[in-house]
This record gives sequence, structure tokens and C-alpha cells, in this order.
Amino acid sequence: MDRTDAKIVSSSQIGDPAAFVELVWRHASAVHGYLCRRTDRQLADDLLGEVFVQAFKSRANYDDRSRDARPWLYGIARNVLRAHWRASARPQPRIEAAISDPWSEVDEQLDAQSRRGELERALAQLTDDEREILLLVAWERLSASEIATALAIPQGTVRSRLHRARAVMRKHVAVPSAILDNRMFWES
Repeated sequence: MDRTDAKIVSSSQIGDPAAFVELVWRHASAVHGYLCRRTDRQLADDLLGEVFVQAFKSRANYDDRSRDARPWLYGIARNVLRAHWRASARPQPRIEAAISDPWSEVDEQLDAQSRRGELERALAQLTDDEREILLLVAWERLSASEIATALAIPQGTVRSRLHRARAVMRKHVAVPSAILDNRMFWES
């Protein structure tokens, strides 16, 4: 019987903390990928455990209406990364980590190597918040509601930031509109 993430978190809160291990097994790979796309692999390896420690500590804050814990975990991962960067006095990587696109189908559509400079310049035009939302759509394939959960902001804010990010990308990079106009995103 497959339990939803909400049921797993709930079980871990009401007497079965070991149930949380199932959540780790389900989402460790996705969270690790999220971290790797924003920093180097070694640091992602190091921070992955901290993400799940923080998630376990804050599981009382989990919205049990959400069947999928990934947006919640991505929000925690983002906070863990930011805390690491603040503590190490290292600035958050801007573009370089954000260019290593993990999906081969996007690589096939955008000859990334030959267009890297163009992409870097376009991404540099975005605010940090706009870039994060654009990457959550493109890489993590989250919907507006899931991004709102991950970033703890209203859905309307997510949609307006994504709209601005797409406009900037259209202006600076010639990409197929299907990439920037993913209708699946708007259906959430």
C-alpha cells in the first residue's frame, strides 16, 4: 500500500518517527539533484543530510493537505543552502551552477554549449527570486502552487515573477516558446 507523503509525515509525528525514513527514500534523489544544480556535488552530498534533519525537526509544520513533500523539502533545501552560504561567508553562486541543465531533452532543444554565454547573460538579468522560480519550473517541474509552498510566498507572486522572468528570457535568448510557455505550469 502506497502512503501519501502527508500520511508518512503524520505517522512520524504521532508515534512512529521511523516512518520518516520512507520520505527520505522517496525524495532524497530529487532533493540531492536540487542541491547539485545550485552548488557542487560534494557540497550537495554534505548538505543533503542537513535538509532531512531540518525536515524531521519541522515536520509539525508540514501542510497535510499536500500529498507531495517535494515542494516543502525544496524550501528547506533552499534555506539550508542559504544558511551554509551565510555561515561560510561565501556568496551564493549566481549563474555558473544554474547553467548545468540536467535534462537531455532540453540539451537537445538548446545547444547549451554554444549558447552558454547567451544564457548566462540572460539569467544575469533576472533577480535572484525570478531566477529561482524559473529554475523550479524548468528543472524541478513544479507548479505555481508547489513553488508557492517551497518559497513560502503567494501563488500570485510566483506567477508574476515567472512572467517577468520569461519576458526577460524571451528578450535576451532565442528559445522555442514551448520551453518558456509550459502550459502545464499554469494548470495548477
